[in-house]
Order: sequence, then C-alpha cells, then structure tokens
Amino acid sequence: MRTIGLMSGTSLDGVDAAWVETDGEVIGRLGPSLTLPYDAALRRDLRTLLDRAPDLTPDDPFLADCVARLTARHVEAVKAIAWQADLIGFHGQTILHRPKRPGWNGQPFTWQVGDAQRLARETGLSVAHDFRSNDVAAGGQGAPLVPVVHAAMARNLPKPLAVLNLGGVANVTWIGEDGELIAFDTGPANGPLDDWARRSTGEAYDRDGRLAASGQPDGGVLAALIAHPYLAAPPPKSLDRLDFDRALKEAGAASLSPADGAATLVAFCAVCVASAARHFPAPPVQWLVGGGGRRNPALMRALASALTEPVRPVEVAGWNGDALEAQAFGVLAARVWRGLPLTFPGTTAVSAPMTGGRITGPLL
Repeated sequence: MRTIGLMSGTSLDGVDAAWVETDGEVIGRLGPSLTLPYDAALRRDLRTLLDRAPDLTPDDPFLADCVARLTARHVEAVKAIAWQADLIGFHGQTILHRPKRPGWNGQPFTWQVGDAQRLARETGLSVAHDFRSNDVAAGGQGAPLVPVVHAAMARNLPKPLAVLNLGGVANVTWIGEDGELIAFDTGPANGPLDDWARRSTGEAYDRDGRLAASGQPDGGVLAALIAHPYLAAPPPKSLDRLDFDRALKEAGAASLSPADGAATLVAFCAVCVASAARHFPAPPVQWLVGGGGRRNPALMRALASALTEPVRPVEVAGWNGDALEAQAFGVLAARVWRGLPLTFPGTTAVSAPMTGGRITGPLL
C-alpha cells in the first residue's frame, strides 16, 4: 500500500508529509518527504486555539477558520509530494488532550482538529484519521501512537533501544530484545522553549540553542519544576502541550533573564528524560533522538550529560529525523485500513491491543 503520512505536531511550526510503501507491519520503500511551514498568522492562531480549547465549542467561527487554513496547508503538502498514493494518514492538530489521569475525574477527551472530508475531496484519496479517540475512550492515554512504527523501523538494530522524539512535548519508546514496548511522554521539550524564545526575544525558537547556551540554569526554578508530580508518576502517561504552563509560572520562571530561562528549560527537559529512564526494564544500548529538538546543540549536550548511554540523532540509524513522525502516520494509516492495533498496554495503558482510526473518502 502506498501512503502519504501527515503530521502537525505540538511545536505548531508546520505540516510534515512523507510517502511510504507499507502494509502497516513491514516498511518497504520510503519516498519523498517535505515540511511546509505555517505562516506566522496561522501559528499565532493555533497557539490561541490551545489557550482557548477548554472553552471552545465545535461551531466556534474562529475554530472553523483555523481548521480551514490548517487543512488547506495539508492539501498543499499532499499535492507537493506528487507521488501516487492510495491512502493518507492525517493526524490533524491536537488542541486539547485530557486522557484519564490520577486526580482528574473529568471525562477523558482528546481533540485533533482538521477537515478529513475536505482533504479527501481535494486530493481524491481516502483519508485515515481520528487515530486517538478509541484508545482514550477505552481508558488509554491516547499517546504516544508511534511506538509500533519505531519497532518496525528498528527491527535490525541492537536492543534494548530508546527512541526519543523531541517535539513540543518529548516522548520515548523503549524497545526490548523480545519486542516489548514501553512508551510515554517524558515531559516538556520544544514547546515551552519556543514560547519562551518568542516572548523574550521575538524569535520563533531558540535558533541553534544559542540563547540557552549563553545562560545558566536557575537552581531554584529547576528544583520546583522537578518536584512536579508528573515526573514521579509511573508510565504509561501523556501530556498536553500546555500542561506545564502553570508549573512554570509558579516556579518563578518569568523572573529569569532570557538566556537563563532558556537554559533552565533545556536542563529541565534533560532531567525529565533522565528520570524516564528509571522506568525501563533494562538500560538501552543507545538513545536515538528525532524531532526538531535534535537540532538544538544545547539540548543535545544536556541530554548527553544527563544520560549514561550514547545519545545520537536518528540519522545514525539511516532514519530521517525530519520525516519520521509523518512516515509513522503513513504506516499507521495502513494499520487503520487493515484493522491492526495502534496502541498497546505498554504504550498507552489500554487494557488490550486497541484498533482505532476512521477512513473517510473514496474506497481503495
């Protein structure tokens, strides 16, 4: 099956697209991939959607406008790939993620926005979408979704192996020698750092980690953040992009200089990842790092210092770190089509392997 996977992550920077030939279990040919950035206005409005999401209704006109612009960019991405395909894997944009959690008694909920019907209509392809809802409704975390794809890609690599994705939120997949999967969100990553850079310098992100490299972590703020109960909670567990906003305010981050604030956020991300390692049944032989955070030298140095095992970008394994998440949703789309499980007890805490997703558009 030929698929085009699409991913718009918590960094809110654009849509990634990648062509994959796969049956959902074995990954064959990997075709072209690309990233189409969002314009500044769409990034700003998506960030506003995150802030307003708890109070939004599906008929909100601002939401509808954002969805239309977001979907149009995804249509452009599919057309820009320009390779024949049978199926699209369309994650959409997460604006609210509230799975079952200790101390929270609300209705579990996850909300990804995007118009799958329009995407199918304007591309002429069937679209697999709504990947997370079944898992959350069944009591799972609904995230991360890509561990089963990491396992397929790492089939011939030495194990145990840790695959770390540094997006707006960081998540890790631990793959055992027997194929066991453990996965969860480790904590904040690029999301708070991007927000900090934008507020303190006007830049969209900390380019090349220069801001963080010029500062020093603040011990008091870092200690307050490390005390957050999320770090002590056992996996599986998952985060919303804004889950640590309140903790950052209460820790006094706003009083820090731009450089020290960035350095503190980088140090906190590394501490969260190191803390996650204690939940692995055995130490990994290495950490393979994907996502935009692998391009931040300050963050990669902090991880190398915090972890005892080698920390390397996924490119050392022959993977494309910019396309990995989009490729994963191409594989997951094929799994939706075939009715294969997307999530597992060790990845989302669902009680049994769980299928998910829906298909919209013309039949294959």
